[in-house]
Amino acid sequence: MVTSITSFSRTGLSDWLIQRVTSLVLLAYFILIAYQLLGSVDYTSWRSLFDQTWMKVFTLMAALSLAAHSWIGLWSVFTDYLTERMLGPKGNAIRLLCQVGSSLALVGYVIWVIVIIWS
Repeated sequence: MVTSITSFSRTGLSDWLIQRVTSLVLLAYFILIAYQLLGSVDYTSWRSLFDQTWMKVFTLMAALSLAAHSWIGLWSVFTDYLTERMLGPKGNAIRLLCQVGSSLALVGYVIWVIVIIWS
């Protein structure tokens, strides 16, 4: 059963809206990257693109969008399929372990992106 504690007080509408907004940010980012890759790409031009502050901010926005989008999707799958009804008495513990593991991984990935982009 999903409670306000396991849902972190989010609603279905807010999750839907977050996923739509983050998907638009990711689409814009990947279109920009594809456009850059279709042009003549060498190390100097690629480096000069990522040295610009707006590109660093855009890359960080894309990483945060990917983390938020992924978290909502994973949370939905975990709460739908990793339950006591599906897995028996250990279902809730397995779900909690998967949620903690995936959230730690997503936070680690975002920190990794920050270190790479801003160093």
